[in-house]
Amino acid sequence: MNTSEEKKKINHKKLSVRNVVKRSFFITIGASIMAYGLEAVLIPNNIIDGGVTGLSMILSHVTSISLSIFLVILNLPFFFLGYKQIGKTFAFSMLYGIIALSVITSFMHHIDPMVHDQLLSVVFGGVICGIGVGLAIRNGGVLDGTETLSILIEKRVPFSVGEIIMAVNVIIFSLAAFVFSIENALFSMLTYFIAFKTIDIVVKGLGDMKCKYIISDNTDEIADAITERLGRGVTFLHGEGSFSGEDKRVILCAFTRLEDTKLKDIIKEIDPEAFTITSDVSAVYGGRFKKKDIH
Repeated sequence: MNTSEEKKKINHKKLSVRNVVKRSFFITIGASIMAYGLEAVLIPNNIIDGGVTGLSMILSHVTSISLSIFLVILNLPFFFLGYKQIGKTFAFSMLYGIIALSVITSFMHHIDPMVHDQLLSVVFGGVICGIGVGLAIRNGGVLDGTETLSILIEKRVPFSVGEIIMAVNVIIFSLAAFVFSIENALFSMLTYFIAFKTIDIVVKGLGDMKCKYIISDNTDEIADAITERLGRGVTFLHGEGSFSGEDKRVILCAFTRLEDTKLKDIIKEIDPEAFTITSDVSAVYGGRFKKKDIH
């Protein structure tokens, strides 16, 4: 066994039983929520979801074969692709999620519709399915193979994951227009948009994170004020002015969207001429990010 193989073996850690149970539990809950959204809201109103799930819904409607069968058959190739290209843990989490969704969907097939109004079904169907998918993704699972396909295709074509997913869904919603109606296809697109936004909220949370770079001659005063008045820690970075050649200390601070206005006020009070850059952050982990009590 060579050194690289030894390093790979040492660095690869298996999930603990507790983590596997926790992950499986939340993926099951997510699959249950999505199954309810499909069977109680979308399907009775001839509205589809995007991706492989949407294609499965169209085929089930046309052939009268159970939706649960198509969910497994159409997603199965993506399991093998994911296993080979992304990893064993991801692939088996995906397989478990798809099987859970398929089984639960079959049990809920005769459930009474939640709503009969199409506009209500668009809103609540999108939110319910978004919560289910988001919960699964947040815990390492996948309930639809489309994103797996897009990640793999991205390596071979000059398009982003988002653009590939959009192209796939345009084709699926176009099919829905022929199978159901143009109106139903448009409703389905709105449902997908609502679901997409809901997934984003569930995965990232409501407290959108931001980070700010602050360049000022009063870095100590600003840093102390941020810590005392906002309860956030800061990090000093070393920078150099391109024009002046002067050494500058740059403050880096991570905070939530709700704290942005207060942070701006703190900086403006101490140094109105301070140069700041604010950017969105998808997530913050570890370190000493936990907010301190403000005295």
